[in-house]
Amino acid sequence: MNPTHRSTARRSFLKAGLAATAAPFLLPSSVWAAESSPNAKIRMAFIGMGKQNGGLLRGFMSNEADVQVMAVCDVDTTRRENAKKVVTDYYTSKGRKETVDSYNDFREVLARTDVDAVCIATPDHWHAIITTAALAAGKDVYCEKPLVHSIEEAVAVMGGTAKHNRILQTGSMQRSSKEFRTACEIVRNGFIGEVKSVICQFGVPGKLCDLPEQPAEPGLDWDRWLGPAPSRPYSSVLSPRGVHDNFPDWRLFSEYGGGYVTDWGAHHLDIAQWALGMDESGPVEVRLPDNKKGLSEGAQLVYANGVTVTHKNAGFGVDITGSEGTVKVNRGKIEVIVKGETLASFTDKSSNTSLDREVAKLDATLLKDPKVKLYRTKNGNHLQDFISSVRSRQKPCTHEIIGARSASVCNLMNIAYTHGTGFGWDPAAMSFKGPGTDAAWLKYSYRGEWKLS
Repeated sequence: MNPTHRSTARRSFLKAGLAATAAPFLLPSSVWAAESSPNAKIRMAFIGMGKQNGGLLRGFMSNEADVQVMAVCDVDTTRRENAKKVVTDYYTSKGRKETVDSYNDFREVLARTDVDAVCIATPDHWHAIITTAALAAGKDVYCEKPLVHSIEEAVAVMGGTAKHNRILQTGSMQRSSKEFRTACEIVRNGFIGEVKSVICQFGVPGKLCDLPEQPAEPGLDWDRWLGPAPSRPYSSVLSPRGVHDNFPDWRLFSEYGGGYVTDWGAHHLDIAQWALGMDESGPVEVRLPDNKKGLSEGAQLVYANGVTVTHKNAGFGVDITGSEGTVKVNRGKIEVIVKGETLASFTDKSSNTSLDREVAKLDATLLKDPKVKLYRTKNGNHLQDFISSVRSRQKPCTHEIIGARSASVCNLMNIAYTHGTGFGWDPAAMSFKGPGTDAAWLKYSYRGEWKLS
């Protein structure tokens, strides 16, 4: 492709991606979930029944006043039937006889008009395909982070949510935790002065899968597990045998995840975006030390105001430095220093205080009457926040724009690591700026019949 044609392709990428959401995915346009009355239970189905969705299933199911579990879906027979048993046993223990169906193919779930919402916790390479299909089928969606696996998918998910007027919550639950909201609110209200830099710690990027072949797992539809990913022999590292109580390492391989850049990075870079007020935008440049392949840290997002967000493999979690102080935050930890004075600090259990006490102190002093008030999830309950949004039709804590944009900055870092180069970025058009890039880097090449809706 010559430079003129490549430039035209880049400028039209966002427009083309949004247009691509217009066609329904393997479902007739007449298939829509029935709208529930405000007082009716939200009828949910769960897709991808590994460890993460096991927890989500129990969390949603325990809210009996709001949620009715209708179906579970997984390509592994053992996990699928185990999830069904978990639900039926729970309802039986409550004296209720409920019919819960199980499926191998998510499309059968989406074809049901008695399902209002789906909870998706498959490997990452499936997220956008199932999400956009669910949106086109009229379902509200709770999808685990990272919401998408490519920039093209980010565009499609944002466009599909708007087109079909659905509610989408991303499982970036750190935004519902008080320490992260407090940290970001302190930064957004200028208490540490002008922000200069952010360091996020989350581990190495993904690599191509090179696992040896193992005997097939009985009861597992391996071809469907792979789905849009390249065909390869079975490995228990990717899909552990039967019901398991661990988070599988498929996330370490770029065909299915993005390493820790899209795993923990999807959490911590999301907080960086929140602190910088970039939820609907992003960086204007991605830098890479020495511009060479094989690096595992050091990629840097550069924003229009000059603020940098740097990836490190060790550190506090999210470390924000301003002209007058610093804010450090991680799960269950926070430290705030302003003009040399430590205003709050809880970094380990040996401290003679607690996280609740330190956050309450900050809320009662610095944030007693803030000019900028960030989204506060009621009782810190991320799942209930989704349920409330389904009822109110108001955007939840980590809606589709937040989820797609935060996943996109992770993907941009992985693009830099994969190709060994930095590049300019247009966050409005979601496209590259300048030479030395290829629009194909923004896409994930799907195998076989699979495509975005």
